[in-house]
Amino acid sequence: MRTDRLVAVLLLLQRREQVTAAEVARELEVSERTARRDLDALAMAGVPVYSVQGRGGGWRLVGGARTDLSGLTASEARALFLVAGPASAATPAVKAALRKLVHALPEPFRVQAEAAASSLVMDPPRWGANRVEPRTPRFLDALQDAVIRGVQVRLGYVDGSGAETERTVHPLGVVAKGQSWYLVCDTEAGRRTFRIDRVSSADPTDDPVRRPEGFDLAESWREIADEVERRRTPLEIQAVCAPHGIDLLRMALGARLEVGGATADGRIEVVIRGHNEYMLAGELAWLVEWLEVTGPPGVRNHLISIGNALVERYG
Repeated sequence: MRTDRLVAVLLLLQRREQVTAAEVARELEVSERTARRDLDALAMAGVPVYSVQGRGGGWRLVGGARTDLSGLTASEARALFLVAGPASAATPAVKAALRKLVHALPEPFRVQAEAAASSLVMDPPRWGANRVEPRTPRFLDALQDAVIRGVQVRLGYVDGSGAETERTVHPLGVVAKGQSWYLVCDTEAGRRTFRIDRVSSADPTDDPVRRPEGFDLAESWREIADEVERRRTPLEIQAVCAPHGIDLLRMALGARLEVGGATADGRIEVVIRGHNEYMLAGELAWLVEWLEVTGPPGVRNHLISIGNALVERYG
């Protein structure tokens, strides 16, 4: 992505007025030799850049020349960093090039650009079996803009029972979970999560967000998702599994599986979450070659019944 790197060098020159090849190399994570080649390439392309020899020397733009790229608006800078952020579907090479480009933006734009990079988390697996028709919620853009700008929002919301409420929230981030969108925020009642397709109004204020110290959206969402999964699957069973069956368990159970240590006979202790004993026994019956359920007794009894029924029908 040499073109993106050259743009980053040019923006760096505009921001600092004078740079050395070593500074360019450090900023863009390339060798000094590559940095010098890039600076020479700008000069050969007609960009008014020249070198200053001797102590205190470096590279400058003639007369502080500017380029139209310096005219990026704040929203355009944020858009660049959304593409470069960790939640983006862009390739690693594109992300790296854009991060380097945006790093050379003027300070006021860089602050919001960096906020944009951490404003969104993608969590592809959906909750439940029902497919949701994919569509963009009405207030998604407004809420993400409030997250990036760091302002509070007066939020109208319709809950699952149809009751509508209004409150002022401190938006901290947006999460795409499967085909649904969620807003993570602080409220007077503590940390809360709202489905964005249930938001009935979103009015940004001029009041700054109260952002918890050390807040990390991805980590916060993991805690929220784990709690939701625990509520959805309240039953826990204990079992031991042959080592070569662990990968099958992971594929079948996903986040509902917790893998522990090895037992004296070399098998692996596991904890599995589910909805109820009968459903979980049926789900695990095909894994009997690798898995032994040790408790609770109800799940073992259901497995015995399933085994007896199979023998009676097919034995």
